Amino acid sequence: MGFEATYADFSVDPTRLANSDVRFHGARFAGSHVALSAGGSVTLDFEVEDPEDVPQATLTVTALVSKLGSDLGYAPMTVLLQGETLAEDLTVPGGGDLPQDNVFAVPGRLLKPGTNTLEIRSSAKASSMLWLYRITLDPVWERGRSERARVAEAARDSVFSYRTELRPAHSSSASWQAAPRLLFHIDRDEHSLPAQLGWRGEDGAESAISFQSNMSDFHGVYRAADGTAYEYRGRLTDRRPFSEDTANLSASPLHRFHTEEGWGGRWHTSHELRLLVDDGGAPVERVTWRDQRGNSGVAVLHAAASEVEVTGVEASDEFDEGGEGADNLLEDQRSKWLTFEETAHLDFTLARPASVASYSLMSANDFAERDPRDWTLLGSHDGHTWTPLDTRGGEKFTERFQTREFHLRSTARAYRHYRLDITRNAGGSEVQLAQVRFAEAPAGQAFTGYYQRYNEGPIGYRGTPVAAAPSALPTAPLVASELQAAVASLSETAQTLAALAAQLRTH
Repeated sequence: MGFEATYADFSVDPTRLANSDVRFHGARFAGSHVALSAGGSVTLDFEVEDPEDVPQATLTVTALVSKLGSDLGYAPMTVLLQGETLAEDLTVPGGGDLPQDNVFAVPGRLLKPGTNTLEIRSSAKASSMLWLYRITLDPVWERGRSERARVAEAARDSVFSYRTELRPAHSSSASWQAAPRLLFHIDRDEHSLPAQLGWRGEDGAESAISFQSNMSDFHGVYRAADGTAYEYRGRLTDRRPFSEDTANLSASPLHRFHTEEGWGGRWHTSHELRLLVDDGGAPVERVTWRDQRGNSGVAVLHAAASEVEVTGVEASDEFDEGGEGADNLLEDQRSKWLTFEETAHLDFTLARPASVASYSLMSANDFAERDPRDWTLLGSHDGHTWTPLDTRGGEKFTERFQTREFHLRSTARAYRHYRLDITRNAGGSEVQLAQVRFAEAPAGQAFTGYYQRYNEGPIGYRGTPVAAAPSALPTAPLVASELQAAVASLSETAQTLAALAAQLRTH
């Protein structure tokens, strides 16, 4: 390879550089760019290892010319490599509105081993400013490589803090008032900065904002929980990479999700999503975003599903000969369990002890009179001694294959075994069910939403919370105390044995 990814990103101060050093003359940082006055220049030194591998290079200079009031500006640009002119007095189009990508072919013969020098000059006759946003340089066969590297490096610092202000909507004479800090971090491992962000708090307050491309500022709208609308703006005050300390920057939770994308008729594992939005108000319940590549997503947060794994079930009676045994209760297919008794009980064994917060029953395919009407749920550690947890009476299923969920009125202890003791049915001489499921209290929040890549259709998107890594540190005092207790016990045993030996010697 002739040379590495090479760029200069003037949207930040100091300039973000790769494989280059930069020098300025008659130029200054102006928030999102470097502004060159008449005769000003920016010089970039970059390294080339083997120019023989590069028959041609692609140079991209992103720039615009500032306006002269309402008139077009004038600041012709000259581009030189090793002092040889690539473009002279080039007028950058745009009239001061949007930066333009100016692309040049660099002959390979101009490149040399070692340090190469690129210079961008603003004409001495310029009557307005030449604004430089970035420079990238690539071997012709790898065009876009440096821009991708620049974006990825910029996205590395993905935890943002803004000083914010509000003023009432449609009230331009009103002054801006200081508002709480905005802190946010959104990352699904795509190395792209956000372009737009929206969120809704649990109290109903909503915000929608859009960023400068270099993330220095944002502007948007805010609607308070009482419905009052405001203009909303912010100025960047801090930006840093994500770390384990990020969760400590805010009282709002940092959400980490295992995610899946839905396409082709099934769900596929995707990258982890990290999500944190803190505007000084209530925790968020919905977040929307679009990144600078044009990808967009929506995440609606809700309580995480927490079904408990059941490894076995035994029934007081079952119609096993007809294929309607108790094992069918654990299947996702529409089979059922049937007993030719008016009452029955079902004993479930879990994969691990769990504190069940709710359970669900699904009615079977036919004969509503076989539905359970009265029952008690009990828990047990050993499968022999049972503790009542929840009692129901007069319950009804109004449809076939209807699932009803029942919540325990108080948090139960963690049991390995659960019994559903059905004491009355709906009037028939048999009892039947299609499914039984158990769930723990939610351990966090999940999300449901969609994701849409640029120029593609939307796909399903969902996530479940990443379990917090257990810390080994809290167990250290416990281990130490146990070791001390063991030493004390051994010492007492040694003293007892010594006394016994002395008594034996005297006798």
